[in-house]
Amino acid sequence: MTENKENIRPGSEEFDDDERFITLGFDDGNDIECEILGIFEVKGKEYIALLPDDGTDDVYLYGYKEVGEDEFEIIDIEDDKEFELVAAEFDKLTMEEIIDTEE
Repeated sequence: MTENKENIRPGSEEFDDDERFITLGFDDGNDIECEILGIFEVKGKEYIALLPDDGTDDVYLYGYKEVGEDEFEIIDIEDDKEFELVAAEFDKLTMEEIIDTEE
């Protein structure tokens, strides 16, 4: 996947309806629309979780970096250990959310 800059303002993990989606561009020339599930922190770094509109249950996890007032960059997580740590934290956060909504 390529690094992407998108002109949206994610705010503090809450998005306007127009800002809930971004388009990812892949190296093979394909684009995919993704819903932004949220931004979360792991060991002092920020990450973003994206749900692709491709009919799968996949979730894409990337590094997240604000590069301007209205822009951010998503960064591939290339280190396997870092990815496992981020995925585990994402799973933990989503389980906590499910439990909270069931109560």
